[in-house]
Amino acid sequence: MDARLLEILVCPICKSPLDYRKAASELVCKGCKLAFAIKDDIPVMLEEAARKVTAEEL
Repeated sequence: MDARLLEILVCPICKSPLDYRKAASELVCKGCKLAFAIKDDIPVMLEEAARKVTAEEL
């Protein structure tokens, strides 16, 4: 994942910064409790494609 891209990406819903989780290959919004998958180095920033994150994962 490109570091410059990570600096400018925000949650598409609440515009909060995202946490990059390299091992899981996803970007996590703590505010919305959603994880956006990264496929082939491209973040899938669609709310309907995101998975819910549990409190333990935050």
